[in-house]
Amino acid sequence: MSDQNRLDPASLPKAWPFEEAAKLAAHVERKALPADAPALLETGYGPSGLPHIGTFGEVARTSWVRQAYTRLTGRPTRLLAFSDDMDALRKVPDNVPNGDMLRQHLGKPLSRIPDPFGTHESFAAHNNARLRSFLDGFGFEYEFASSTEYYASGRFDAALRRVLEVHDEIVAVIAPTLGPDRRATYSPVLPVHPRTGLVMQVRMDGIDPVAGTVRWTDEDGETFETPVTGGHAKMQWKADWAMRWFALGVDYEMSGKDLIDSVKLSGKICRILGGEAPAGLTYELFLDENGQKISKSKGNGISVEEWLRYAPAESLGQYMFNAPQRAKRLFFDVIPKAADEYLANVARARTQEADESAQLANPAWFIHAGRIDDRAGSPLTFAMLLNLASAANADTPDVLWRFIHRYDAAASPETCPMLARLVDHAIVYYADFVRPSKTYREPDARERAALADLAETLRGLEGEATDPDMLQNLVFEIGKRHGFEPLRSWFGCLYEVLLGQKEGPRFGIFIGLYGVAETVALIEAALLRAAAGTASVVAG
Repeated sequence: MSDQNRLDPASLPKAWPFEEAAKLAAHVERKALPADAPALLETGYGPSGLPHIGTFGEVARTSWVRQAYTRLTGRPTRLLAFSDDMDALRKVPDNVPNGDMLRQHLGKPLSRIPDPFGTHESFAAHNNARLRSFLDGFGFEYEFASSTEYYASGRFDAALRRVLEVHDEIVAVIAPTLGPDRRATYSPVLPVHPRTGLVMQVRMDGIDPVAGTVRWTDEDGETFETPVTGGHAKMQWKADWAMRWFALGVDYEMSGKDLIDSVKLSGKICRILGGEAPAGLTYELFLDENGQKISKSKGNGISVEEWLRYAPAESLGQYMFNAPQRAKRLFFDVIPKAADEYLANVARARTQEADESAQLANPAWFIHAGRIDDRAGSPLTFAMLLNLASAANADTPDVLWRFIHRYDAAASPETCPMLARLVDHAIVYYADFVRPSKTYREPDARERAALADLAETLRGLEGEATDPDMLQNLVFEIGKRHGFEPLRSWFGCLYEVLLGQKEGPRFGIFIGLYGVAETVALIEAALLRAAAGTASVVAG
């Protein structure tokens, strides 16, 4: 990228990835890296479980910082997706087969435990393959790194010897954060038992930085001299994180709010080793529908697979882009809003070609890696499709397409691929969430009169040319004529009485899409329900 195409740091686009990119640029400048040396951004993954929505969020957000950094500085980058597959298995996950077999290998590195699925050479290899497939499915650009391979190949050897040279200083940093029992035995080094294969959390009887070994005694009283190099030992995780930053020269890594203290401790250890802690963002955690923290073990959230059942991946990107430093609810009812925010941003990007700063602040620019396809948007919102499905009680995409073709004869799955995806998702979302919760209320006397007036007025328009704005104005005028103040109470009546829900679409667009005659029939059916309910009360 030429110098004239780089952004002026003094006038950054108003988007958090550019703020993070500026932090990364300052970090790289302090390190005085050569101009052609790539900045290294890292994300971490614990392969004791399958990739989840937090994994997507961290890699997506880090990718956006990378994108902004390149646009800001013109310098190259690398993204390392690091798997901590040398960590010991501490408990058997609930969502994997052959739990009894796994239980026999508790305490061993994940990469040295048989695969309970029977498809790979180890449990870690299976989950690492799932991670790579997961990331590849979203089109992320990254390099995969295995902790086991890095330890065994000698990539960490020099850093591990350095850990031994400053062993006591590291202990002095960590010890105050531990309870009395752990403090008495703590060492950043975890040797792997040469016979049992267990990752040993034991007191060190001796440290030899010159030989690169530690001396320790197991629970049977046998003493061992273990090299810390070549995969014969690993680091406790806070020291491991710091050692990795130091060994690899990591420049940027974000982490969750629950790791704030760990980031501080690892940063201190990195400086003791002689390195500089990376720049990074502390992101907030996700909350469930009750405001409780999402937990994989509780299963109180939403999975990536579930999200993708109900909306396109781009909508998940939009959700992750929004305010990462603010806690957000992560439940099924956030999906339609995220989908429509994404569509609105794509539409907005079409008008921002002459305003680079605005375009670079648009989430769609990040979600599409700076290349927004001409067919990325949709002429109809996801909310409108859901309302159409609700009114038509649609159970197949064909039902929605019949209405869509009336609204836009040229629209098709070929010409509007995003619309086609949204239609498919809308049918599923409607069946699972909207239809079961539909509750029609009866209109009061004033509402019945207004609805009858609306039906009669619309009936007079059948066969005539109409447009959404004209229909919207018509609905407004009838609401005013019948004394609805504020007018939102009139629209609330339309949603609750006709659609059985609390919120709804811009009603003029809905009529244009659903059809004038069909809307009249919808109103008449509601009035008949109301009349039947009144008659039953009188008869009672």
